[in-house]
Amino acid sequence: MPRIQGIDIPPNKRVHVALTYIFGVGPYSAFKICEGAGIEPGVKARDLSEDEVSRISTVIQNSYIVEGQLRRQVQENINRLKEIASYRGIRHRRGLPVRGQKTRTNARTRKGPARAVAKKKK
Repeated sequence: MPRIQGIDIPPNKRVHVALTYIFGVGPYSAFKICEGAGIEPGVKARDLSEDEVSRISTVIQNSYIVEGQLRRQVQENINRLKEIASYRGIRHRRGLPVRGQKTRTNARTRKGPARAVAKKKK
């Protein structure tokens, strides 16, 4: 099982798909990484040699921000929005949708499970 940037990539998948298991690497980036490392994207990950794995790792290290560093950067950006009390920061703080979605219905992913509301008494 090849290990790249501290992540075990699945050995039974093609390299360009296996690289997407790394946080911050999508399908397009995976093809560009393979191209930069000089590796055929259709090769299975288990068939990679140590040299090829190290070439992939160096390409990622030199050209991309991935995993822990990217997660930290995203969290810092969110904290900055909260500190300056921008509209998006306030939405993050309250746990509501940030990108303009409606909240009258739906939005259950951000708001959590629905709470029962007492009916009006007659």
